[in-house]
Amino acid sequence: MQFKVPQNVQREDTIIGPVTMKQLIISGIGGGLAYAVYVSLAKFYFWEVWLWPVAIIVGITAAIAFLKIHDIPFYKFVFLLLEYLLLPKKRAWVKGSGEVFQSLLSPQVSKKNKKDAENKDDATIDKRKKLE
Repeated sequence: MQFKVPQNVQREDTIIGPVTMKQLIISGIGGGLAYAVYVSLAKFYFWEVWLWPVAIIVGITAAIAFLKIHDIPFYKFVFLLLEYLLLPKKRAWVKGSGEVFQSLLSPQVSKKNKKDAENKDDATIDKRKKLE
């Protein structure tokens, strides 16, 4: 029996047209924040005052939700840019310094097994000496 295997599993599911759930939530939060700023400032000031804060909030929200730079979401791009700017650019390598990487998949030698391995090594050395 043959089954259909999904091919593009890395792509997010779309909800409304090309908009994903994450984009919809980000847009809703940003739109709600922009509306709250508009309502609080429009009561007392003219449009010149409330337009700029609302435009900045809407712009940042749209960038976070929809903008991609080299197929990287905008928020990840900003974090990578900060990491690049804050971390040192030059790295020095000193032979023998640092920690040795131990993989979880590599076999671990316990103290008991280490003694057994040493005894086996001694036995093989003795056999080689006899053969020579």
